[in-house]
Amino acid sequence: MFEEFWPDLGKAVAAGLLVGGASVAVQWAAHKMVRPMQALRVRRRRGGNGPAAVERRLAAILAADVVGYSRLMEVDEEGTHGRLLAHRREVIEPSIRQHRGRIVKNTGDGVLVEFVSVVDAMRCALQTQEAMLARNVGLPQNRRIDLRIAVNLGDVIVEPEDIYGHAVNLAARLERLAAPGGICISADTWRYVRGVIATEVVDLGEQPLKNIAEPVHVFAIAPDL
Repeated sequence: MFEEFWPDLGKAVAAGLLVGGASVAVQWAAHKMVRPMQALRVRRRRGGNGPAAVERRLAAILAADVVGYSRLMEVDEEGTHGRLLAHRREVIEPSIRQHRGRIVKNTGDGVLVEFVSVVDAMRCALQTQEAMLARNVGLPQNRRIDLRIAVNLGDVIVEPEDIYGHAVNLAARLERLAAPGGICISADTWRYVRGVIATEVVDLGEQPLKNIAEPVHVFAIAPDL
């Protein structure tokens, strides 16, 4: 790791002394040491020179997107874009912050959010849909921004800018089952929130989902909440 460091350090010291002081060489050395030391710390955490350890954790995952977004953009591109940004700024993001969620990424017309608590994730989903329902009252169909939302609970692989794994894929598939303005949740999610969240759900039973090997037990919350 440090094989190339010492010859370069000697050159830097000589250059620093020639220009009138050792501080130049010291600054150069400090800059050069950052990357090797970071690598050394990571190697120690991972237990030597073995394969990188994968960071995992249990998370509640909320996935949401806009119903008929392509159609809305075709009819009124700038208006649709502006309304979506306003909904994000005034409804979606404040609700996520209030319920201690972390936006993993925005996906054009959608969002992927991670929560420590599945109850918080459900409360966020319910509050968001309730607020969106109120904002859409009286609007013509071509100006409405309707969301589909899903909440799932499972183990995820954590990267600095994203999360991965079966639980994330399942949340994305559940979201496609949700009615406009509605919410779909997995059986695991319902098991943890049913004694805490006061809302009516519809048992959809076992549902086949695209690219998911086994049918998944799904519960739905109606658009009128």
